[in-house]
Amino acid sequence: MSASGTAAAGQIEHTLRHVAPGRYDAYEALLRALAAGRVWMLLWHGRPGAPDAQYGNMEVDGLGYAPCVTSPQELAASGWNRDHEVVTGLDIARALFPDRWGVWLNPHAPGGGVGIPWLDLRRIATGLDRMPAGPLRISEPAVELPQFYAQLAQNAHHTPAIRSLRRAWVQPALGVPYLAVGLDLYDTSGPSVEAVRAMMRQSVGAVPEGLPVSTVAMSDEYDPVAMWLRANARPFYDREAHAAPGYGYPRTPGAAPHAY
Repeated sequence: MSASGTAAAGQIEHTLRHVAPGRYDAYEALLRALAAGRVWMLLWHGRPGAPDAQYGNMEVDGLGYAPCVTSPQELAASGWNRDHEVVTGLDIARALFPDRWGVWLNPHAPGGGVGIPWLDLRRIATGLDRMPAGPLRISEPAVELPQFYAQLAQNAHHTPAIRSLRRAWVQPALGVPYLAVGLDLYDTSGPSVEAVRAMMRQSVGAVPEGLPVSTVAMSDEYDPVAMWLRANARPFYDREAHAAPGYGYPRTPGAAPHAY
C-alpha cells in the first residue's frame, strides 16, 4: 500500500477509537476520514472485480450493513479467510446507499465495531457539508411565520412547476436548527428548477433575520426530511386541491392560493 493509503487507513482507525454514544463530533470526524480513506470490504462470494462478487451482509436493528475492516492488520485480526476488496470510502458509499445498505467497520473488534447507516453513506456520496448531520429531530414548525407562508404560497401559485409545499422544523445533531420547505414539482427540467429557485429567492425576504431556511425535493426518496414530510406533513399550499374538477396542470388562473 502507498504511504497515502496507509495514512488514510490510520486516520479512520484513529477517529474510530473516539466514537462513543452521544459523541456526534467524533462520529462526524469518522465520516470525514472514511470519505477521504479506504476500507477492506469482505467478500462473501467471488473474487474482487468479478461480476458475481458479493459483499458480506449483516443486519442490526432492522438495517442492513456490509462488513468491512479498516487496514491489513485488522483484516488479519478478523480471521476472514475469504477474499476481500479494497475500495475508497467514497466509492463504497456511492455503491451501497442507493440500495439502503450501510457499512460496519471492524465487526470483529472488542465492542463489535461501528456501523455507518446508509443515510450517512449518502451524505458521504453527495458531500458531507451539503447535508445536515444526523440523527435529525424533525417536527412541525413551532415558530409562527404567517407573512412568509402567505408570500411563499402566493409566489408558488404564480410558479406553474410547483404542485405543493410542505414544511418542517429540523434540528441536526450538529449545527443550528432550520426551517425546511418541501417542494413537490410537476417536473424537474432545468427551466422549472430555475423558476422554483427564483420563487424561493423572492419569498425569503419575508423570513425573520437569522432564521435559516432550506429546501428539499419531495421526489427525493433518500432524503430523511422528504421522507418525514411525505409521512407526516400535509401541504400548506396545494395547487390541485383548489382546481376545479376536470382541470389538470396547469390549473386555471384566478383561484386564490391557500395556506393552512
